[in-house]
Amino acid sequence: MRVAVRADLRALGAAPGALVLVACSGGADSLALAAAVAFEAPRAGLRAGAVTVDHGLHPASASVAQRVRETCAGELGLDPVLLTRVAVGRSGGPEAAARTARYAALERLAADAGAVAVLLGHTLDDQAETVLLGLARGSGARSLAGMPAVRGVLRRPLLGVGRAVVRAACAAHGLAPWEDPSNADRRLARARARHDALPALEAALGPGVAAALARSAAALREDADALDELAAQGDPFRADAAGSSAAVAELLAAPAALRRRWLRSGALAAGCPAGALAVRHVDAVDALLLRWRGQGPVHLPGGARAHRACGRLVLTPAGGDPTG
Repeated sequence: MRVAVRADLRALGAAPGALVLVACSGGADSLALAAAVAFEAPRAGLRAGAVTVDHGLHPASASVAQRVRETCAGELGLDPVLLTRVAVGRSGGPEAAARTARYAALERLAADAGAVAVLLGHTLDDQAETVLLGLARGSGARSLAGMPAVRGVLRRPLLGVGRAVVRAACAAHGLAPWEDPSNADRRLARARARHDALPALEAALGPGVAAALARSAAALREDADALDELAAQGDPFRADAAGSSAAVAELLAAPAALRRRWLRSGALAAGCPAGALAVRHVDAVDALLLRWRGQGPVHLPGGARAHRACGRLVLTPAGGDPTG
């Protein structure tokens, strides 16, 4: 674990004395990461702090957050240790809404504290679960690419480290992680993937399935990044009075991989929540191009709509006129 953290801090290339924060929920993954950063950051000439986010989703959340704060400051010696509470919305489901609120809070706190990075405790097993869930949903390459190692100020140094390793690290440091009850709640898809689906795959196919899924994610990410860059360079959607629109002929002339990326980015720009926008929504908009029979507007998450008129595909935000 320390090797992975050491490599990530080196890759960060921050100036001596810069502050890095660990996002710590009190779970085994983030607690082990906090311990590793507390050890490695000073040796890299960096200051190490922590931030914990109280989502307010269960009755004990405030006391758990306070206990995490005390552990990070007292046992691990991290400074500063920040605590914030967020309001979790409902868009895209509870998990997606909590994630959106958490990341926004982490980025805001990092900016306020002058931190150069926020380190997240996602492991190789988390990455495998993410890919498996994407496969089950029939997602595209971007979703199957899993979580990025770096996105803006957020960094994930443990994506190559298994969950068993981080739990062993907690035991070695005498740290008692908090067990989030949602991790065992089989009403949630991720809990079923963790406790049922991945063990079943390992039993049927042999060990190493989680690592193989993580490797697949890394390979797909390279392809997805390249296609996203090409799509951004040639995006035909242009803002207009109705929202944004593009010529049907230009969309149909492009390869499907680029066209569908333009449709997705256009839907996001029209106000669709990223966590709620699924492949089936992009399929429905694409049908306005490929299987046009004069059908009415396609309703999208967040109240956005798509319709075809006068040789153009129009994406309208919530409250806009779907007929242009």
